Amino acid sequence: MDKFLKLGLSEEVLKSLVGLGIEEPTDIQEKAIPEILKGKNVIGKAETGTGKTLAYLLPIIEKIDDSKNEMQAIILSPTHELGVQINNVLNDLKRGLGKKITSTTLVGSGNIKRQIEKLKNKPHILVGTTGRILELINKKKITTNTIKTIVIDEGDKLLDFINIKDVKSVVKSCPRDTQKLIFSATMNEKALETADELIGTSELIQAKAANKVNENIEHGYFQVELRDKIDFLRKLIHAIGDEKKIIVFINNSYNVHNVIQKLKYNKIEAVSLHGSDNKMERKKALQDFRSGKAKVLITSDVSARGLDIKGATHIVNLDIPMNSQNYLHRVGRVGRAGEKGFAYSLADYKEEKIIVKCERQLKIKIPRVYLYEGKIHETEVKKVSSNKNNSKKKSNLPKKVYKKR
Repeated sequence: MDKFLKLGLSEEVLKSLVGLGIEEPTDIQEKAIPEILKGKNVIGKAETGTGKTLAYLLPIIEKIDDSKNEMQAIILSPTHELGVQINNVLNDLKRGLGKKITSTTLVGSGNIKRQIEKLKNKPHILVGTTGRILELINKKKITTNTIKTIVIDEGDKLLDFINIKDVKSVVKSCPRDTQKLIFSATMNEKALETADELIGTSELIQAKAANKVNENIEHGYFQVELRDKIDFLRKLIHAIGDEKKIIVFINNSYNVHNVIQKLKYNKIEAVSLHGSDNKMERKKALQDFRSGKAKVLITSDVSARGLDIKGATHIVNLDIPMNSQNYLHRVGRVGRAGEKGFAYSLADYKEEKIIVKCERQLKIKIPRVYLYEGKIHETEVKKVSSNKNNSKKKSNLPKKVYKKR
């Protein structure tokens, strides 16, 4: 936690990270947080899965004055899904805080009457799609004169010719001295020009490209039908062995309870990290995994972000990661300090395309491997027992059957 303290974050805010098990800042967080805390406008470029969301959420939380019942920050998202995801991360952080920070999601697919009701409580942070937020501003339901910070997430999308008009309208509705932050995985020259016009003087921060995979990690994937994945996971865990620590990644946190239930039914001790856990539940799950009481930890990318879990030996992607950077982020949990690590993925025939893409973009080999009779094999094991039985049967037949004609 010392590294986070050096960035200028208070111990109060760092309490939220303790509950999440996050111990060290990523490169984009290390570079962006101090500048945001100074009140500067920032354009941040960093690849997917490098902690961009926390890079702006942590300083926003730090700066929120919870003694004031007023809206203080707006976070613009290009999609409903990303807006909900950002607010989920925010909710995870709020659970560990002493500060009473409120937030709400405002997206076009939501019921506007319910959203207006929530706005009557004047939440500190508004997360939503540009169109819906602008609509609510025009209806005088969002009081922008109190907004201190506005974030444009996935700037490459929100600054394009389709969205820029609405984005400009939202920004112009806020006070001139409102801090403006733009974050994106990619920003072409046109997007950077538009960003400069929109926010004026700013700090351009670019995180180091994290595209090198640790050479101590051995990769492989099993071809498994979607419906068979959980049962196959059970067999794979037994094949890996009792002395190993396994982190299982899923894409959707609502699947966690289902997976945990089936593993425990088969006498496999497993714990989980997901958005609905409170601080104590997360802490206990991490303690049980680190101590070896549980050999399996099931988590999503968001819930695992920033975790430093010593001693993990294997990664299993029950769900294939959405992109190569998420794959890189996941497998980075093993193979540390010179130790050997293993990363296995369970892919159906459609997901094999993502495996190929990860191989190409990360310049690694992820060969197909096989599970047979409780062991992992690099080559397919041919089942010969039935052939032997057939040959025996043939040899017992009367010789005249084999007589040449």
